[in-house]
Amino acid sequence: MAAYTCPNNASYYGNRAATLMMLGRFREALGDAQQSVRLDDSFVRGHLREGKCHLSLGNAMAASRCFQRVLELDHKNSQAQQELKNATTVLEYEKIAEVDFEKRDFRKVVFCMDRALEFAPACHRFKILKAECLALLGRYPEAQSVASDILRMDSTNADALYVRGLCLYYEDCIEKAVQFFVQALRMAPDHEKACIACRNAKALKAKKEDGNKAFKDGNYKLAYELYTEALGIDPNNIKTNAKLYCNRGTVNSKLRKLEEAIDDCTNAVKLDDTYIKAYLRRAQCYMDTEQYEDAVRDYEKVYQTEKTKEHKQLLKNAQVELKKSKRKDYYKILGVDKNASEDEIKKAYRKRALMHHPDRHSGASAEVQKEEEKKFKEVGEAFTILSDPKKKARYDSGQDLEEDGLNMGDFDANNIFKAFFGGPGGFSFEASGPGNFFFQFG
Repeated sequence: MAAYTCPNNASYYGNRAATLMMLGRFREALGDAQQSVRLDDSFVRGHLREGKCHLSLGNAMAASRCFQRVLELDHKNSQAQQELKNATTVLEYEKIAEVDFEKRDFRKVVFCMDRALEFAPACHRFKILKAECLALLGRYPEAQSVASDILRMDSTNADALYVRGLCLYYEDCIEKAVQFFVQALRMAPDHEKACIACRNAKALKAKKEDGNKAFKDGNYKLAYELYTEALGIDPNNIKTNAKLYCNRGTVNSKLRKLEEAIDDCTNAVKLDDTYIKAYLRRAQCYMDTEQYEDAVRDYEKVYQTEKTKEHKQLLKNAQVELKKSKRKDYYKILGVDKNASEDEIKKAYRKRALMHHPDRHSGASAEVQKEEEKKFKEVGEAFTILSDPKKKARYDSGQDLEEDGLNMGDFDANNIFKAFFGGPGGFSFEASGPGNFFFQFG
């Protein structure tokens, strides 16, 4: 009331400024402090309060001028000396932050802004820069909190609206993000960052949706192209790009480009190491390419994160296939498919057994004879297992055959050969020409 009744009294404005400062209302306090020094340019406390308000609001340059004016009036004023140092410190942090932002060293920018805010607690500009960097670092809840605090005080703050949108954009809530960017541009039509972010968000949303539609329509080549184009829009959007990589990996798996699919899923989990869908997709591709150890590793990661019955079964299946892959592959030894019929298995054995029979290679070197004898024995092992439905079932299910009493080191491959061909006595291979042999029963 004193300021109204005595409008020309500098101390009254100065006192009201001090009261407003204690209430944290620095912008209102600044007006009173400025009025007090306009009325009396020698009013030291007025200049101090004006400088303190400028500094609290983040205008360190203006604050420095106020404190320098105090020192002109009272060169021993210790408060002005200290506050001038504080203002200089804030200016230094601003310069460092500006350089580090260009270098994309966002952690250092956050550090600088935290230090600057110790002297400028009411500076929205510093808070917004900190919030933007927190968003770029993926610390979205913290960034949202800072932006929301500002919007509670000023709902039209375009920078705060932009940061809110940026957090949503990077959390893959693109439609909501666009709404905040549009609102920011209503408040400040020339807001360059909001304009770029809005354009990127709309383009990313459109490309992703077009890719999804092409995939559903079975147009995998077009889906691949659209997802690739979407990945080029904004490399900073980690979560959305992780999904795009996984989607493209799914497309590649449909196109049977399994190694490319694995690469895409690997890029997805590099961006988001919690992305279960990408691990599952990559694990299936590893299974399809018989990279069972890698498949087991991915399924273990999934099961540790989400202990469902489905994930447990997938892990168990991969572990069985891994165990089977470490044994002799009897199907491969015979050269038949895993779904081969009984007749196909017999024909394959006939062909391989004759091919590797030791008598056929009696004139070869000792090394070749040893290798062919080994192959002959393996062919006999394979036929013994795959021609017996029970043994074949146990083998296919991944059971350890030796644990079932089938010691494959004890059987005689020649006996199997004789039993299969039904020869009444001995047998021999005789030459019919250079490199040609025919089988003859004795």
